[in-house]
Amino acid sequence: MNIKIVKNTNPKAKPDQNNLGFGNYFTDHMFIMDYTKGFGWHDPRIVPYGPLELEPSAMVFHYAQETFEGLKAYRTEEGNVQLFRVRDNLKRLNISNDRVCIPQIDEDVMFEAIKTLIKVDEDWIPSAPGTSLYVRPFVIATDPFLGVRPASTYKFMVILSPVGAYYKEGLNPTKIYVEDKYVRAVPGGIGFAKTGGNYAASLKAQVEANEKGYSQVLWLDGKERKYIEEVGTSNAFFKIDGKVYTAPLEGSILSGITRDSAIKLMKDWGYEVIEKRMTIQELKDLHEDGKLEEAFATGTAAVISPIGTLGWNGEDMIINRGEIGELSQKLYDSIASIQYGKSDDKFGWITKL
Repeated sequence: MNIKIVKNTNPKAKPDQNNLGFGNYFTDHMFIMDYTKGFGWHDPRIVPYGPLELEPSAMVFHYAQETFEGLKAYRTEEGNVQLFRVRDNLKRLNISNDRVCIPQIDEDVMFEAIKTLIKVDEDWIPSAPGTSLYVRPFVIATDPFLGVRPASTYKFMVILSPVGAYYKEGLNPTKIYVEDKYVRAVPGGIGFAKTGGNYAASLKAQVEANEKGYSQVLWLDGKERKYIEEVGTSNAFFKIDGKVYTAPLEGSILSGITRDSAIKLMKDWGYEVIEKRMTIQELKDLHEDGKLEEAFATGTAAVISPIGTLGWNGEDMIINRGEIGELSQKLYDSIASIQYGKSDDKFGWITKL
């Protein structure tokens, strides 16, 4: 693939690596590639980061036909750059594309786009502890048309953002509100896909949870509103009597790449990991019986986020005295160690650039 590169002649000042937050800053360049029905994907280019020119009737604004992914590039202590499970993200993007009728994109083409863009903006990759370069590939429908049908034209884009911790708490345990009023996704819907509609559906509950003093929402199933599914931006795990439980992938939750990484690591360490449906009442009963030992969420943005409090039905369940659990800490340390090149990559998850 021949990628045309137009360099930014007015580069931005780099932000303070110790105060990045998450998703606040963007690098000097972005990747764009167009799709035209009957012609395919074409015109790959890297251009200065900046506003897009789209018609007000562009279909993405009216019918939400779009998908996205999220992954990270890490700078090692030696100064090298590497990606974590990038191919799995690209496969998942095409799964999401298929669900909302966006044409498939060759994984090698996407990988080359990401790799080239990172090299162009390599000096934006932070090196402060716990920081990384967040990579956001996404696709939008661009037809200037009002009517419900798949678009005929699209843009595949990649933007980059130097980031710190996703949650202001960092690795400290978070407070999670169990949502049993609103519904985000149901089997047969788009809950398993990374598309904006999923996240728009979660905003009302997120705002109300924040007003109550909670960081995130734990979603229940959309039909009976009693089975535990996932946290708003990540998959949920519970350590009960030495075994680890998580919701099964049945079409309404995301097949998290960090989820899969955590499962593989825990099984490698000898833990029994059980994917089964569990009601919030069952979890509460286990907590009251002293059997709920740890809870944590997994996701690309935060990696591992320990859950210290679960608020449900007017009561707070304090888990592990509100402290980080031994397993949560070990998972975070192990995954981060692989990501930053400090330990062996026995699973073949790392791509060095």
